[in-house]
Amino acid sequence: MHELALPALIGLIAVALAFDFLNGLHDAANSIATVVATRLLRPVHAVAFAAFFNFAAYFLTLAFPSLHKVADTIGRGLIEQDLVTPAVVFGALIGAMFWNVVTWAKGIPSSSSHALVGGMIGSGVAHAGLTGIQWSGLNKTLIAIVLSPTIGMFLAMLLMLVTSWLFRSASNRVAERSFRALHLLSSGAYSLSHGLNDAQKTMGIITVLLYSTGYLRGGFEVPHWVAISCYVAIALGTMTGGWKIIETMGSRITKLSQHQGFSASLGGSVVLFGASLIGVPVSTTHTITGAVIGAGTARRASAVRWGVATNVVTAWIITIPASAAVGALFYGITTLF
Repeated sequence: MHELALPALIGLIAVALAFDFLNGLHDAANSIATVVATRLLRPVHAVAFAAFFNFAAYFLTLAFPSLHKVADTIGRGLIEQDLVTPAVVFGALIGAMFWNVVTWAKGIPSSSSHALVGGMIGSGVAHAGLTGIQWSGLNKTLIAIVLSPTIGMFLAMLLMLVTSWLFRSASNRVAERSFRALHLLSSGAYSLSHGLNDAQKTMGIITVLLYSTGYLRGGFEVPHWVAISCYVAIALGTMTGGWKIIETMGSRITKLSQHQGFSASLGGSVVLFGASLIGVPVSTTHTITGAVIGAGTARRASAVRWGVATNVVTAWIITIPASAAVGALFYGITTLF
């Protein structure tokens, strides 16, 4: 047990919620890029739409409490929970926030989720060495880096092929009207799945902080007030929007039609709901990027701007080590005081 004064605890929780807000701002592009790029919704309406469904995920977890498995993975599935200290949590959050700000400023759709994982690993290893790592949880997360965009890509391609066949006899007008409605529904589903998976990462951080400082009574379970605070923070962040990243996601990788936007959003949401069911903290950014590429490739491979896609993948590769290094650095700084 690590003692921490109540004002310091409140300050750390505020930092965690600030990360959650930044996560929503940084990842707003994930939820709304396709509807903005296809002009299905105006940008201001799109962020409000996405924020609503981000928060609506809270009610989904009330109906299905087992969907909080991602918070459990982040809280005690990466670093042994008894080794986590307030300094470890602080280092992890600053490492993740630093990387989010850098990539947000550059308009690069990197992963907030993996920035947090990297920050947690870097800070945890700086505190307890490699023996503190929960390898099963980390390996599961690392495998998801590859699988989530790959599955999203193939699902989007499959949806493009199946729906093209289903609408083969429809007139252009009927098909366009149908896909506009379907695209709106699939975008709502994606925003719901995004809120469900991403808000839980901050829940896990706050819960392990409360556990390690003795403020959490009973078992390792996310308190109700923590859950609702995290859903509110991520929804407010989404309302703010990350416009540079939205441009990259929605138009620079490939030009989208309503049909492609529907396929990408639905394919991505299936991956995220599946990951939340099994407790894997996947990257919503990776997932939707893979799905957008899949939807573009289904028409023709040349429709995808592979140079932009390569830059995005490069950012993915360095996210965990970069945020881990910053997390370890800030953990070291806290030990000086």
